[in-house]
Amino acid sequence: MRKLKNSELGRLSVDEFKQTEKTPLLVVLDNVRSLNNVGSVFRTSDAFLIEKIYLCGITATPPNKEIHKTALGATESVDWEYVEDTLTLVEKLKKENVKVLSIEQAENSTMLNEFEPKENQTYAVVFGNEVKGVQQSVVSASDSCIEIPQLGTKHSLNISVSCGVVLWDLFAKMRK
Repeated sequence: MRKLKNSELGRLSVDEFKQTEKTPLLVVLDNVRSLNNVGSVFRTSDAFLIEKIYLCGITATPPNKEIHKTALGATESVDWEYVEDTLTLVEKLKKENVKVLSIEQAENSTMLNEFEPKENQTYAVVFGNEVKGVQQSVVSASDSCIEIPQLGTKHSLNISVSCGVVLWDLFAKMRK
């Protein structure tokens, strides 16, 4: 077995990425502080052909050296938009028939492994602040809360890890 060279991976150009059919997923970052986490979310979103990222509240936006360091150019391929208020965005998306899923530990949440996305439905997944999580007002306005099962001693995962787990799971289920 031999590792493949980057030139053998057959990756899309930025222009090809823009023209490719996307996974019907939107990522919403609710007041994410870490620029490295923001960059990682861009890179993961590029990998799974995510439609768009919304950067809300205090979440930093490109161009930014720290975001670029972990995004490695994904800020050029993945569509993004800054929105000041996450709750306003959630209400707008719901009016557009997007199902909003807060990724949060909450009463009556659905475990990620038990969640089955519906065909022909666009979903927005909301990831929250590294300390406080998704704002309660946003959780309350969401259609559902999805929880990542965790069986160890820690209460949470890093947001970039959570994003990778959730996007991979939904991408795999939607591409069946």
